[in-house]
Amino acid sequence: MNILFVCLGNICRSPIADGVMRQLVTEYALDWEIDSAGTGGWHAGEPPDRRAIHIAKRYGVDISHLRARQFAYDDFKRFDKIYALDLKNLQDILKLARTDEDRAKVELFLEAAYPDRREGVKDPWYDDGLFEPVYQEIHAACDHIRQRLTILGGSR
Repeated sequence: MNILFVCLGNICRSPIADGVMRQLVTEYALDWEIDSAGTGGWHAGEPPDRRAIHIAKRYGVDISHLRARQFAYDDFKRFDKIYALDLKNLQDILKLARTDEDRAKVELFLEAAYPDRREGVKDPWYDDGLFEPVYQEIHAACDHIRQRLTILGGSR
């Protein structure tokens, strides 16, 4: 299973999801590839936001080695699941999809974890106080997604 998490700049939400899911993959001995990207390329090559690194580290997740990159069409070929962290990024990713197969890989992150939640993860960029609740929300959703995909046979 190859999973990609996508937010706007790939420096806050998607690297947190990337790090959390990598930790879960290791903990449950899953043979999954995890990555993250942003729909925008402003931060390409940069590490995650220092606040994202700090909150992840508080919970034993090291994301300091990650580097931002921009989502590209080739990601549809490389990944089985592409999770958009909010509705705007979902729309932007779907605009790049060329086939029904591409579109079928894309899901809204929280809706994938909780089918009755068609909403995005709040962007903590402008509010330091959001990093803790965003981390908690992402961690819980990643674990739900891990459980769902494992049940569906994605444990390879």
